Amino acid sequence: MANSTLNAPATTRRISVQDYSIIEKILRNRNAFFNEIREGIGLAEKMKAMLVSSITFFALYGAVMGSSSSLWQALSSAVKLPILFLATLVVCVPSLYFFGLLFGSNQSLGQNFAVIMTAITVTSVLLLSCAPITLFFLLTTSQYQFFKLLNVAIFSLSGFLGIVFLFQGMTIVSSPEKEGAITRNWVLIFWMFVYAFVGSQMAWTIRPFIGAPEAPFELFRQLNGNFYSDVLRSFGEILGLLIVR
Repeated sequence: MANSTLNAPATTRRISVQDYSIIEKILRNRNAFFNEIREGIGLAEKMKAMLVSSITFFALYGAVMGSSSSLWQALSSAVKLPILFLATLVVCVPSLYFFGLLFGSNQSLGQNFAVIMTAITVTSVLLLSCAPITLFFLLTTSQYQFFKLLNVAIFSLSGFLGIVFLFQGMTIVSSPEKEGAITRNWVLIFWMFVYAFVGSQMAWTIRPFIGAPEAPFELFRQLNGNFYSDVLRSFGEILGLLIVR
């Protein structure tokens, strides 16, 4: 009885380490990882580990990003950032799967989900790796618009590299010699743009993630404008062309 009690925490720790160690496997040997997905090896375990890892990393980066405003904003962003990426995934995965089937894909829904989760996990770990940079500028600058654009740049770079992993993964997991491969590649490229637009609109819908330092805490803001016009207004204020209200 005592031995089993002592062993329980060790088992829990072992499972936790396995969940997070999948990051190293993806980054060090992506070809082998994607080949296992193609063969259907351990899909459930891989998806669970990537889900746990990405939620943790997004939450940590969200907390850093939101700490520019208040504790409540940090907690809110820590919850909303994982929701942003997972909700975008749920919205966009069916379209990629069924368009792939239409043009001869032999991948299962689970394989599609696993490859896209790989891209999201890579994005999350890259975001977390930039957290010290975000924290540095948080402590050394007081300009809200600059801090917001810094995070847009970090998200854009991390998301782009995640998309690179997605394209490589889809190329390996699908059969390049199968009929319709070129068309499926074009469908994937179009889908990646759709994914980016859906993600940016989703982020705009559930904002704020940073929160203006002088403003009271808001869980959500009123829907007006759009993400792209807000980025342009932020550039305008930094360049002294206009004042953002």
